[in-house]
Amino acid sequence: MVHSLGFTNKEAIRAIENRKLKVNGAIITENSEFNETWEIYFEDKLLKPNTPFTYIALYKPRGIETTNNEAIENNLTTIFKFDKHLGYAGRLDKESEGLLLLSNDGKYIQSLSSPIKEKEKEYIVTVNRPITDEFIDKMGAGVDIMICKTKPCYIEKISDFEFRIILTEGKNRQIRRMCKALGYLVARLIRVRIDTIILGDLKPGEYREYKLD
Repeated sequence: MVHSLGFTNKEAIRAIENRKLKVNGAIITENSEFNETWEIYFEDKLLKPNTPFTYIALYKPRGIETTNNEAIENNLTTIFKFDKHLGYAGRLDKESEGLLLLSNDGKYIQSLSSPIKEKEKEYIVTVNRPITDEFIDKMGAGVDIMICKTKPCYIEKISDFEFRIILTEGKNRQIRRMCKALGYLVARLIRVRIDTIILGDLKPGEYREYKLD
């Protein structure tokens, strides 16, 4: 743990053995996995203040790149003051919009991003021509998008040009590739849910904090 704060392995072991390290007011006696929320003292000097976990739901507008790299034009920092400790889950390509989750809770972000966890992501998609029953059936069964065949998924028609789709995988530009393989082009793509967190009434560029159950 202390190694991640700038100590060498030997210094970390020595600090623990000599009972010089306090975490949240208690002396620790063995190494453990680093937690960003901890308040850490070394030899009674504050090494790291307490940092509570923050969870933010952001509406990424169309035209914004999913990156906090300020060297890239139209990055997330142009719409949101991006704390350096925040990570994000659920990338959206530049032309897509909707829910993006931000947090300094690394384990949480990883649980949402890992394909092994199969967290649901829900989208409302508008296409360029009328939706047929055949299109719905083929999208739901899985589509060959050249790099792979997508997994079966839930899909329902909302209107002649609009459908709802729920994925548990996240291939690059997956929905756009699925539609293109079936002869359709995406006119608008909005993500409205990641796992249990919904976009709700957020408008493009707006955000809200939320708590985990």
